[in-house]
Formats: sequence, C-alpha cells, structure tokens
Amino acid sequence: MNDQSLPAAPPTAHGHQLVAKTLHMHPNALRNLHTPGSAEDELATLVVRSALHLDNVQAELVDRCTWGAEDLTRVAAGKAAANPLGILQTSGTLIDILAARRADAVTHLKSTLAAYQRATATAQPKRTVPAPPPPSRTTRQTR
Repeated sequence: MNDQSLPAAPPTAHGHQLVAKTLHMHPNALRNLHTPGSAEDELATLVVRSALHLDNVQAELVDRCTWGAEDLTRVAAGKAAANPLGILQTSGTLIDILAARRADAVTHLKSTLAAYQRATATAQPKRTVPAPPPPSRTTRQTR
C-alpha cells in the first residue's frame, strides 16, 4: 500500500500522519493485527495512544496559536485595546508549553514506532560468526 491510498488526515493529525508514513497504515488498523494480550498487541496499543496524544496536543497548540493570532489582528486593526500588561501575556507562555509538549509527544511516538517495528520485524537477520580459517594444507612437521 502506498501513501496515496491512505485517507486524507486533518491538518492537526500529525500523530496519525507519522504512523501512516512509517507503517503504511492507519493507526486504527493496528488494533486488530496481533493476538490480544501479546507483546506486539501491547506495542500496537501504545503506538495508537501515542498518535492520539500527539494529535490532541497538536490540535490544542493550533487552537491556542489561532486565538493569539486573532487577538493580535484585532489589536492591529484597532478593534481592541492592547492590554498594558502584554497582549500575549498568558497565551505566549501557554503556546511555548504546548510547543514543548508537542516536541515531547513526537519524540515519544517515534520511539514507540521504532520499538513496534523491531518487535514485529518478520525477517530478523541472524548474527553470523565468521568461521575459523581452514587448516593449512601444508602442516608443519614438528620433531
């Protein structure tokens, strides 16, 4: 399945998009792939939850940025008075916190995806130990 056949995700669905790009499937498709209670199933559940968490944090960040932009636009257009203590006093701090939470959620999802991929790899190459060199045909005679 290629990326073009995946349904379009909303712009705030960064978690779902990252899972789809990495695993070539929608996160919800992971829910029924493995035996319930297996390690692979638990990891799939963690991937889905991590994707949803990232989507929620991203949506909250977009909302807060949009509200801040609207506040600035009203002040710039002269439709609202500027707060003498700061136009983005509270919003700016919250945007910074949400941006940090988003970065943490991205890191967590990438880590969870990597663990899932390692656990579900079908053909794991086995480590081969090099064979010792064959004995020399010209053996030394000791006497």
